[in-house]
Amino acid sequence: MKWYREAMGPAILAALVLAAPAPLAAQQGDPALTTRAERTDYVETSTLADVQRFLDALAARSDLVRVSTFGTSEQGRPLLLVTLSNPAVATPAEARALGRPVVFIQANIHGGEVEGKEAMQMMMRRLALGDLRPLLDRLVLVVAPIYNVDGNEAIDVMNRSAQYGPIAGVGRRENANGLDLNRDYMKLESAEARALVRAYTDWDPHLVVDLHTTNGSYHGYHLTYSIPLNLTLPDELLDYHRGRMMPEIQRTLLERHGFRSYYYGNFTNRAPAPGQPEQRVWFAFDHRPRAGQNYVGFRNRLTILSEAYSYLHFRDRVAVTAAFVEEILRYVDAHGSEIMELTARLDREFVEAARGEGELPIGVAYEVRPLPEPVPILVGAVRREVNPRNGREMRVMLEDSITAVPMLDYAVFEPTRSVPMARAYVLPREPGMEGIVQKLLQHGIAVEELTEPLEAEVVTFTPSSLTKASRPFQGHHEVRLQGTYASERTVLPAGTFVVRLAQPLGRLAAYLLEPESDDGLVNWNFFDEWLAEGRPVPVRKIMRNMEMRTRGASVAAASR
Repeated sequence: MKWYREAMGPAILAALVLAAPAPLAAQQGDPALTTRAERTDYVETSTLADVQRFLDALAARSDLVRVSTFGTSEQGRPLLLVTLSNPAVATPAEARALGRPVVFIQANIHGGEVEGKEAMQMMMRRLALGDLRPLLDRLVLVVAPIYNVDGNEAIDVMNRSAQYGPIAGVGRRENANGLDLNRDYMKLESAEARALVRAYTDWDPHLVVDLHTTNGSYHGYHLTYSIPLNLTLPDELLDYHRGRMMPEIQRTLLERHGFRSYYYGNFTNRAPAPGQPEQRVWFAFDHRPRAGQNYVGFRNRLTILSEAYSYLHFRDRVAVTAAFVEEILRYVDAHGSEIMELTARLDREFVEAARGEGELPIGVAYEVRPLPEPVPILVGAVRREVNPRNGREMRVMLEDSITAVPMLDYAVFEPTRSVPMARAYVLPREPGMEGIVQKLLQHGIAVEELTEPLEAEVVTFTPSSLTKASRPFQGHHEVRLQGTYASERTVLPAGTFVVRLAQPLGRLAAYLLEPESDDGLVNWNFFDEWLAEGRPVPVRKIMRNMEMRTRGASVAAASR
């Protein structure tokens, strides 16, 4: 992969300039168009009612803004959705008719990480009424400003108490059912995740931006970011992120705003070689599409996750998040045609490859890999300050205590074992299986059913061992299988469910359906009633394209 071979040299050097954060511009004008954070001098953060009032006021003052919802939360609260464009659009069809890049920006997937929610209110004000208004002539923005709304409403001064404000408290990380929405992209068990993925399918954005806040290492960046990290994804997608888009955004964030940034990670120690000292490294987080930045990549779309540094003052965390979004939008404005061409080409090339005869591998086991050479990572320090509202210590970034330390950057996850994707995955029509099909439909994956029997050679996986995690994660005891594959000639009866690989979401479908997948429906217990050592998994694989008579799967509509 080109970016991997070149090791990101110029972009890394740009990140080493030790600039102070740019101040957030003072807000003037209509009190209805100020945020709760601004009105309270960043002591408090916005509630759902605050955001709704702000958006109503903005829509009343600009005919380029449309406010709607894309679903409801587990507790029945509205999931707000805002579109901004000139001319205004209210539906995906209207957006597609404009032929422009569509950027989907979401904030507060974790209800305690409130910076994106505040920053996007300010950004929407600038886009609709201020200096960024010309961008709406060339872009369509779709904004979910307060995604985990139930978590946001659980504001408490004891939540995330170590970060530097807001001192009046923030919401909680999980949704009302205790689920981390940024681990729910594959299993789609929350009302919020099902609604969000349906919005992805409907709007089909070219770029998704997901706004977060850190909760870890003392580094020297004002903001870190992540992109798809799974090397099963196409080289062209990963090269564009690493080799073109992110270096440019990193550079302009520093030059225009004075904010340092680099790829998201945490410091950790790796086992040294014999006779060598312990080695500190910078370590990226996870390759699995349960997390949004990987999931969107498996939909053949660009995606950026941001992490404002939690030990900056709340005001500066909002400022750096807003500046980062601004530079992303400026980049898309300048490169809109190539981004649209890239995503269309990724869809087309995958479908063409799936209709061909070459083997298409998908990773089922992974190992994190470092960049070829050490990278000068900025190491930071903090001081302590007491929050007067709860008596707890907050940690405060020390701008004058930042050091560049060369270390390995474990930046990507490479498959250590892959299996060939099927040209079609087939599932039997039997009790319980329609729930599996419905889950695929919730992702936007096309599922068909045979209208007449089909004689075909199928590959079946039979587990020789089944390992279930002893400790639950997100309410599940994850399952991993080991076993063997065998081919047989059989007749598949009419009604058998068929998931063809030759569709834009085919790679995602394979990750969900492969029996050995580390983040598929087997892993998440959806197939448990069928699993036993020596019993074939009821996902069978047709390994070559063949004629089959089908129609759309006749199961209940995907849960809304």
